[in-house]
Amino acid sequence: MKYAIIAGGEGSRLAQEGVKDVKPLVAINGERLIDRLVRVFTDNGAESIVIVYRDSMQGVARHLETLQHDGIGGKHVDIDAVEAHTPSSMHSLFAMSGQLKDAPFCLTTVDTVFSEAAFRGYIDAFTAAVSCGTADGLMAVTDYIDDERPLYVATDGGMNITGFLDEGEGCRYVSAGIYGLKPEAIEVLDDCIRRGESRMRNFQRALLRSGFRLKAYNIGKAFDIDHAADIAKAEHFMRETV
Repeated sequence: MKYAIIAGGEGSRLAQEGVKDVKPLVAINGERLIDRLVRVFTDNGAESIVIVYRDSMQGVARHLETLQHDGIGGKHVDIDAVEAHTPSSMHSLFAMSGQLKDAPFCLTTVDTVFSEAAFRGYIDAFTAAVSCGTADGLMAVTDYIDDERPLYVATDGGMNITGFLDEGEGCRYVSAGIYGLKPEAIEVLDDCIRRGESRMRNFQRALLRSGFRLKAYNIGKAFDIDHAADIAKAEHFMRETV
């Protein structure tokens, strides 16, 4: 299993609210956001982890070099760091897409907070769905709506995804920002870039239009670190979960 992390956001709102570290290096209960994801992914069978970060964040570059050299939790980490300056998360994915074309992969943004136990269940479900051929992708969803501009995920009775919507009337779930996809999804991404599209939600819509069979997986409570107050919320949440 390959993993990918979009770590290009500097966290301008966090900075405005007094947080000194750029977003990937923000610490939750003493563990940096980027380190937590690398550790969790390593614990869940990561063959390699591709990380895209903004070219102006030299502190992140040095930190990734340390992870590559020292590993994490006593384990070696195969990190492929990609330096880029991109206008959207979709373009950040495109910047590292060359490393994701030959195997199923799990993608998330660096500030996504979730239960580690729930994530293990999600990865097991994604691996099974791909192995059995029952889905081309498994998208983590949550019914905890905390985002200022959430992406609503419409599903049928079998948790098959029927739409990605900006308005949530009739939708129980929103995207949790964790995407498990077969490598063929990169071809759809390439088409989106050629058409001049942007935003991850438009890529997800394009997957449906292309006939990708996407299923939703309820990962429980999940949210992003967008404001300084979210740090304390995340620390409490992580202490209460595994």
